[in-house]
Amino acid sequence: MKISGGRFLLTGGASLIGSHVAEQLLEAGAGEVVLFDNYALGSPEVAAFLAQDKRVRVVRGDITRLHELLDALDGIDGLFALAGFLTLPLSQNPGLGLDVNVHGMFNIVEACRHRAVKKVVFSSSVATFGDPEADQVDETTPFRWHTAPPALALYASSKIIGENLLRLYKQRYGLDYIALRYSTVYGERQHHRGVNALHIIESYERIKAGERPVIAGDGSEAHDYVYVGDVARANVMAMASEVSGESFLIATGVDSSVNDIVAILLKLTGSPLKPRHRDEPGKVQTTTKAALGFSPAKAKRLLGWEAAVGVEDGIRRLIAWAEGSNRP
Repeated sequence: MKISGGRFLLTGGASLIGSHVAEQLLEAGAGEVVLFDNYALGSPEVAAFLAQDKRVRVVRGDITRLHELLDALDGIDGLFALAGFLTLPLSQNPGLGLDVNVHGMFNIVEACRHRAVKKVVFSSSVATFGDPEADQVDETTPFRWHTAPPALALYASSKIIGENLLRLYKQRYGLDYIALRYSTVYGERQHHRGVNALHIIESYERIKAGERPVIAGDGSEAHDYVYVGDVARANVMAMASEVSGESFLIATGVDSSVNDIVAILLKLTGSPLKPRHRDEPGKVQTTTKAALGFSPAKAKRLLGWEAAVGVEDGIRRLIAWAEGSNRP
């Protein structure tokens, strides 16, 4: 699909990822970008910042209300399905989280069918692999849920349902789609809701306050941290691509431990503080592994996408934003 001149709607548009997707759509010449958000998790300030561009239209709406989606989708070419509960808030309110992630996604595909939307790019997750045993994980790796923490398994199941709703609607109605399975997303406009990215901003805030950063356990737990600008670029490339009916793992392919992240933060802030390790038995976790082995090879092969920003550079950008006086 051609981005230049196109009309696009972003559910959860005032979010971390949504705001960066909107910026890149505007840079690519999109004719209209609709930010559809109920601000339960999104930011009115971010929406106001983006709405300074006259091509941006802000619509307060909820994906659990089909009529609001139908109204907002009139004349829209492509939809970015970004709205949803992450693992941590879903664990705190599973009823609402599942309603948003499952019923909300059903409303999205129904509204797209009735409004003849051409393509959906869905924000899925590497959680769909559960707790895989494989040393290298790609799109063919099955969902191993029985050893996964229950909050992760519930969140993952909601994303698997979302991907399969899209598969069904492509088969029945020809709705084109791509599902993007993100690893741990971080960057400017970082929120406090992601289980794995949360410790980046929390550790930074502790360091700036002169307090020792706290690391759960021995800090060997690894994640694949992918910069939000790279994730946004994957979204725009997926919408522009002629590829349809596929899922892609959006990750760097590089594992970084919690210890590594704190060391980077201490280095970039010039802090002499030493981290403090402690056990957190009630902490919501998505993995305890020291290596994940995510392979983004399919995204490079079919979309031409690969991560461009390494974790140290990405955290440097996050710190610069956090210290900015005019940040949205």
